[in-house]
Amino acid sequence: MKRYLDCNATCPPVQKALDASAQAARDAIGNPSSLHWAGRAARRVVDDARDALAAFVGCESGSVVFTSGGTEANNIAIHSVLSSHASGHLVCTAIEHPAVLKPLQRLADAGFELSCVRPGDDGVVSAEAMIDAIRDNTRLVCMMLVNNESGAIQPVRQVAEYCRERGIAVLVDAVQGLGKSELDFQAMDVDFMSLSAHKIGGPKGVGALLVKRGVKLQELAPGGGQERNRRSGTENVPGIAGFSAALGQVDFTAFTPIRDAFEQQLKEQIPEVRIISDQAPRSANTSLFILPGMDGETLLMQLDLAGFAVASGSACSSGKREASHVLLAMGLNDAMARSSVRVSFGPGNTMDDADALVKALVTARQRLRGMAGLAA
Repeated sequence: MKRYLDCNATCPPVQKALDASAQAARDAIGNPSSLHWAGRAARRVVDDARDALAAFVGCESGSVVFTSGGTEANNIAIHSVLSSHASGHLVCTAIEHPAVLKPLQRLADAGFELSCVRPGDDGVVSAEAMIDAIRDNTRLVCMMLVNNESGAIQPVRQVAEYCRERGIAVLVDAVQGLGKSELDFQAMDVDFMSLSAHKIGGPKGVGALLVKRGVKLQELAPGGGQERNRRSGTENVPGIAGFSAALGQVDFTAFTPIRDAFEQQLKEQIPEVRIISDQAPRSANTSLFILPGMDGETLLMQLDLAGFAVASGSACSSGKREASHVLLAMGLNDAMARSSVRVSFGPGNTMDDADALVKALVTARQRLRGMAGLAA
């Protein structure tokens, strides 16, 4: 039996999103920029989706810029802020997604100063530490809302308030927060927020950047001037329709009892297990844990053979042998960081999946320890 438990990497598409995407592909056949009836029909789909997303996240419709996903959204925001500055200071958390860390590091290589603020033992980067890192020449502060590996929720509002008083631009990566944490873009009053459809049961390859009124965007790839000259390229109409239809379809808070039961059983069966960020506020569906002495990738392959889809560290870096930068930033050593496994529950998962995974983990651990000549 195959069991999918990697919903932070991508959430299985919900039926409503599949239906909306299929209908848009079939009926909205025109280019949204065309003036004829077919183009106008496609434009209505995009505009209706824009209104729905804006209402869901608490922003004006004009603030929504549709993109290919969270990575592009983050890059557009970063590029826009820094395109008018030859130098300056940047602040981010050390646990940001590579879609934020890598473009910031590229800017650091080009001469910008970069401060990466490490989290505490609980996986949370304190607002005080972020604020202390800000200088007079700070151009941009980047802080994710929910960490994709640990699920730890970050104190974005406090940092944003401090930056707002000083006119410093703020980018919030809310890709893992959409549908899992309360989002109110206007109340948060940040400059940018990135979102992605496939994390909530929508299609892959579509996302959005929310932009505060009055903040100017610099296009990454100039072209036909779509999205009000902020992101050129013909809009992905079926994807955008599916994104809109997926909003609110998955109640991730419903998976808290499953996650908690899974962790309790795991601690009972393997007492030395370490649950990451279990003492911090975190997303309801996420469990990141360490089995000391086990290699996470090897354990993942054993679970894969048993029919389980889980992750070792960040799913977007799953093809690499590097240790989790999130766990390293939390102060864990390389061996411990490599022993991590992430489970993220979602649509279709039940308590039976949690029970079965615990049994599979115990079996896999015993097998691997036996192969290494260690006592089970």
